[in-house]
Amino acid sequence: MKRRPMVIAYDITNNKRRRKLFRVLKSWKLSAQYSVFECKLTQAEASELFLQLTDLINEEEDMLLLARLDSSRKSKGLTQCSGIGFKVPVLYMG
Repeated sequence: MKRRPMVIAYDITNNKRRRKLFRVLKSWKLSAQYSVFECKLTQAEASELFLQLTDLINEEEDMLLLARLDSSRKSKGLTQCSGIGFKVPVLYMG
């Protein structure tokens, strides 16, 4: 399967859960910028990672996003006002 660019972002309220989630992401050898990780994964890898991460979070308090990026589209920067609101863990494969 082909690896595709993805972004993983999280907002974890509990320090212990945040450290566990961070360790899982590091074990996958993903590069990070604070709570945003950039990687290239197959669909199967992305699904497995998403399952591992959702086991660690509290869906009532935490937020998790895993989004596949379209590598054929040109990159565009976002302003700090253009955020994505999500209340439940999201696995987006667009």
